[in-house]
Amino acid sequence: MAEIEYRALGRSGLVVSTVGLGCNNFGRPGTVTETQEGTDAVINAAIDAGVTLFDTADVYGGERGLSETLMGKSLEGRRDGVVLATKFGMDMAGTNGPDWGARGSRRYVRRAVEASLRRLRTDWIDLYQLHRPDGVTPIEETLDVLDDLIAEGKVRYIGHSNFTGWQIADAEYQAILHGHPKFVSAQNHYNLLVRGAELEVLPAVNEYGLGFLPFFPLQNGLFTGKFSREGGPADSRIMQGRKNIIDDAPWDLLDEFQAFADARGISMLDATFGWLLAQPGLTSVIAGATKPEQVEANARAAVAWHPAAEDVAEISRIFADYV
Repeated sequence: MAEIEYRALGRSGLVVSTVGLGCNNFGRPGTVTETQEGTDAVINAAIDAGVTLFDTADVYGGERGLSETLMGKSLEGRRDGVVLATKFGMDMAGTNGPDWGARGSRRYVRRAVEASLRRLRTDWIDLYQLHRPDGVTPIEETLDVLDDLIAEGKVRYIGHSNFTGWQIADAEYQAILHGHPKFVSAQNHYNLLVRGAELEVLPAVNEYGLGFLPFFPLQNGLFTGKFSREGGPADSRIMQGRKNIIDDAPWDLLDEFQAFADARGISMLDATFGWLLAQPGLTSVIAGATKPEQVEANARAAVAWHPAAEDVAEISRIFADYV
């Protein structure tokens, strides 16, 4: 297998692998990675494959904070070799005390970061991301407290998730106006069937030099090539609880995409990673996994095929209705 590739996250000095490990499955009930042993196996496989970007959030897991807790134990003794990204700003159900919905506030962010540091068993977070704007706190206040955390060495870079185009522009303006460090990354839902980010988010990301990190890039596994109109692996997340994804999928388009991949001697997974990594500003494809072999397959796909411009255009044409 070719060695995994690495890119700078936007215009920052933070370099990450072009395939990242989404850690939302760690501690999730009904999965192999619900346990420490299962989590260790996936993290070990990711490190062995050269994956450096590990993306989690304080809300992930069957109980709040469980993903971070499992990761903290697994990464102990090898923390320096990974880029650890986590998020704050979603409802922690009182775990961080009352928040009154102001989860980007100076008061709340202080509580959230200390709790994440404890669970992750680390002194610093490489990429600390606002999971979602709270609709209450001015972004300047959030930037101000994140500035303090960077100065204290608890956080090294900052990013955001689920921002609209105008919110990305406003955050850039407020950082410049008040002399705060800028966000270096944006994380939004993006894949071949969810391309709305191309309208405003990706243009803003590229205008301001952020690194883009798509979540759900494989549409819950639909683009792994393991599924058909009839179904897929019985133990998959789709078949166990999200069969509507199979029922509602545009199979005529997926068949056309599979034929495109077959004609080039590559898998649908290879073609999907190739298309994503060819998008301007896209730094790393964050893909979840519950088994080591899934991590290994994603790592291979990230380097298996580098499409020509006409290949990228043809894939975009197939799924043009989803922009």
